[in-house]
Amino acid sequence: MSIKLTILGCHSATPRLNAHPTAQFLEIKERHFLIDCGEGTQTLLRKHKVQFAKIKHIFISHLHGDHFYGLIGLISTFGLHNRENDLHIYGPKGIKEVITLQLKLAKSWTKYHLYFHELENKESELIFEDKKVQVFTIPLDHRVYTNGFLFKEKLGERKLNMDAIQLNPEVEICDYHNLKKGKDFVYENGIDTIANEKLTFPPKKPLSYAFCSDTAYKPDIVPFIKSVDLLYHESTFLEDKKELTTRTKHSTAKEAASIAKQAEVKQLILGHYSSRYDDLEKFREEAQSIFSNVSLAESGKIFEIF
Repeated sequence: MSIKLTILGCHSATPRLNAHPTAQFLEIKERHFLIDCGEGTQTLLRKHKVQFAKIKHIFISHLHGDHFYGLIGLISTFGLHNRENDLHIYGPKGIKEVITLQLKLAKSWTKYHLYFHELENKESELIFEDKKVQVFTIPLDHRVYTNGFLFKEKLGERKLNMDAIQLNPEVEICDYHNLKKGKDFVYENGIDTIANEKLTFPPKKPLSYAFCSDTAYKPDIVPFIKSVDLLYHESTFLEDKKELTTRTKHSTAKEAASIAKQAEVKQLILGHYSSRYDDLEKFREEAQSIFSNVSLAESGKIFEIF
C-alpha cells in the first residue's frame, strides 16, 4: 500500500510563468484522483508525465478561479481524445451550472457520461467510497463555501503466515481466502478451530491524506485529520502579513503548522503561496518553529509514503 501525491500547481491567485495555481494528482490504492484544477492543469499533467486518462474522479474545493478554471479545458480535451469512461466531479453547488453552460454555448457536449456531485453540507460527509478507499469532506472557512478532502485507505486483508500454516497440514489453499478475511480455521468436524491470529499477520495500517485548501485558521478541523500520514495545508502568508488573513480568509505558515501539531500528523506540506514572497524557504522556517516535519510544495514534486 502506498500514497503518491504529485503537486501540479501550488501558488495562489493568478498563474505566472513559474507559479501555477492549485492542482494535485493523487494515487491511492490503485485509484487516481485529481484535486482542484486551476488554469493550466492539463498542461502540467503532460509536463510531469501524469497519465490523466486514468482520472475518473475530480474533487474541487471551491469555486474560485485559481482552483477550477482549468476544469472546462480538461473536460473538453477528454472529449477530443474520444474518452469513453465516466467522469465524476465533486464540488460546491453551482459547479454543474457553470460547466454545463460552457459546454452548451460551445456546443461541445461530451460523448462520455459526466456526473456532478454537488456539495453544500457544512458538516463533514462521506462523498466517495469503494472497496478500497473512502473520501470525506473537511469543512473549511473561506470567503465562499469551501471543502478540504480526506482520502483514507480501507483496512486491507490479513497476511498469511506461511510458516504457521505449513505446521498445520489441515489448512489447504482453499482456506486462504477466509483466513485473509479474518476468519478462524475450522476443522472438518465443525467444532475444533485454530484462531486466525495464529495463522495470519495483521494487515498494514491504512494510509491517509488530507488536503486543506483555502481557509482561515480553523482548529475545529483537527479531529477530522487526526494522525493523518500526510497533510497539505494552505499557507498563503507569513506572520508578517497576518493582518491580511482576516480579510482574505487565508492562513499563515505558522498557523498551518499549529494545525499539524494539534492533529499530530506525520508530515506537513505547505502551499498556496502569495506572490508577495520570493523566498519560499521562509515558509518552511516559520512552520518549523511549531512543527518539525515540514515540506514545501512545488510544481512537479512528488510525495510518496508506504
